[in-house]
Amino acid sequence: MNHMLMPVLAQGPSPELMSGVTLYHYLAVSGAMFVIGLIGFMTRRNLIIMFLCTELMFQAAGIALIAFGRFHLNHSGETFVIFVLTVAAAEAALALGLVILLFRRKETLDATRWTEMKG
Repeated sequence: MNHMLMPVLAQGPSPELMSGVTLYHYLAVSGAMFVIGLIGFMTRRNLIIMFLCTELMFQAAGIALIAFGRFHLNHSGETFVIFVLTVAAAEAALALGLVILLFRRKETLDATRWTEMKG
């Protein structure tokens, strides 16, 4: 069969091993981002800041997953990040709706004011 008639796939050459910047560098950045998000979540009482800190932790986990996937030369990390981002988007919609509802009830975004919630 003539190879000129076969369709050309939109794939480039197989990826090369990571060079220069190593897996350690990506994991260090990911770990630092996760720690910053965790510290921000634990120390701040503003609901919006707490929400942004959880998003920062989600992104740190995504960087680590993509770095591991690239290091092992497969796409499982990228695939899993798509699911993590989907969960993060759903969490963002729910959290922002809840923040707006809570702000309308007490006119504050301070999380300590919501410790005595009654059902």
